[in-house]
Amino acid sequence: MTVPAAARSAGQRHGRSGTGNWLGQLARAAAGPVICAAVLTGLLSAWVGGNGAGTLTKVHLKVTLAAVPMRAFTPQASRAIHSAGTYLTITNLGAAADQLIAVRSPVARRIAFTERSGLGSDPVTVPAFTIPGHGTLTLAPVASDVVLLDPTSFEDSPSVRLTLVFRHAGQITIDVPVTAPGTP
Repeated sequence: MTVPAAARSAGQRHGRSGTGNWLGQLARAAAGPVICAAVLTGLLSAWVGGNGAGTLTKVHLKVTLAAVPMRAFTPQASRAIHSAGTYLTITNLGAAADQLIAVRSPVARRIAFTERSGLGSDPVTVPAFTIPGHGTLTLAPVASDVVLLDPTSFEDSPSVRLTLVFRHAGQITIDVPVTAPGTP
């Protein structure tokens, strides 16, 4: 294919003498942003590596009491009760507060967090429980509680597996003993 003389002279006037030249111009145009990105990545890496980005405060939690009481003394009576309360005492050994944001268990498809304003008051569902820094969260069926909704029969088992999910500390899986009704 031949290029007409008029097109050749127009291309030469605008600095386009061939197809290889536009690739060079593209590479020169891209070099600036690529160099800036590489320098910025290096500076950010040095900042993070030198602890300039700050350090994370580790949250250390300890579960000191855990129990899931049987719903009733007989299997027939247990099946008639559609929720099971828990006893949990969670101690925060660190200075930063954390939150219990979820609980999972193979014996219950749904789990709710509830609070009561006083003895005999109706429970209110809440989204999470806060464990203050250097503090303790105590959960029980008559106060703030983790409620297993429509649980499968667990009363013949020695324990129930609970996975506690915390906003900062991650998750902890524990095997909680099954106790007599109403006891921790």
